[in-house]
Amino acid sequence: MASHRKPRPRILASTAPRAAVGVTAAAIASVTLLSESATAAPAKPSITEVKAQIDTLNQQAEVATQNYDQAKEQTDTQRDKTNQLLTQVARKTQQMNDSRRVLGQFASEQYRDGGIDQTVQLLLAADPEQFLNQSHMVSQLSTTQTEALKNFQIQQEQASIQRAQATASLTQLTNAQKTLATQKKTVQTKLAAAQKLLNSLTAEQRAKIAGMNKGSSSKTSYTYSGPATGRAAAAISFALAQRGKPYVYGATGPGSYDCSGLTQAAYRAAGVKIGRTTYDQAKEGVPVSKADLQPGDLVFFYSGLSHVGIYLGNGQIVHAPHTGAFVEVAPLSWMPFATARRVA
Repeated sequence: MASHRKPRPRILASTAPRAAVGVTAAAIASVTLLSESATAAPAKPSITEVKAQIDTLNQQAEVATQNYDQAKEQTDTQRDKTNQLLTQVARKTQQMNDSRRVLGQFASEQYRDGGIDQTVQLLLAADPEQFLNQSHMVSQLSTTQTEALKNFQIQQEQASIQRAQATASLTQLTNAQKTLATQKKTVQTKLAAAQKLLNSLTAEQRAKIAGMNKGSSSKTSYTYSGPATGRAAAAISFALAQRGKPYVYGATGPGSYDCSGLTQAAYRAAGVKIGRTTYDQAKEGVPVSKADLQPGDLVFFYSGLSHVGIYLGNGQIVHAPHTGAFVEVAPLSWMPFATARRVA
């Protein structure tokens, strides 16, 4: 007999899978969020942070620039010394050749006059000292011949010394050139890193950084009116006239400068000779405290004395900042003060 009862709803069967699906989706979503959180890219540095990184690289490049300038100066000095020694060796060699010809003439004359063969051989020997030690043969020579032999011996000794000095100088020159190449590579590496950071920014971001770096580089935006006089005033006038010219490491003008190249050129124009690098310039003249600064004083920055400018008064300096910038007037407070020197 057929049953007319309605089938019971399968509540458990229909709801269990949904619950399971809901839990699984939640779990997946949770894992996905955790995964995304764990692998999320770090926040990009702010413009201020990027500028700080670029400033650090530029400052490191300035340290390397001063080392480069120092190595270049040493290389140039060593090259001049080597060239002088090589010139002396060449001159002495020529003198020896002249003396050797005179001795040869004496030997030929003795041979024609029936002089003893042994004497002729010694006159033409490579070691005339051996001849001079043979007293019984020296007695057979004229005073002129004896003097010629003595001069030749002295020339040989001097030439030997000069050749040794030239060889040692060439070795020192080679080492100096290697140091120069190393310092140049360091400068270029730091500058390339700074440029890479700049290149990673948008045009708008680069413009913001340029605005943050902007000093008074225009020739019409700053007028110096004293109170410096004499050589200090002349140095300031020269430096201010260079505003707008680019910073180039190793440059000493007239079209471009690095920081110490500018200060050296400014004081040269004023009739004062100072060293090429910040390290040398920081030893010139007399020390001056920050509180006693006067226009014309050389002001050095950073603990390593890697940057220098000329104080203008009223908390301002004129300086060649760094690669990518131009000679400008800027606040003294922009960089950490290290020391100052009065050279005029």
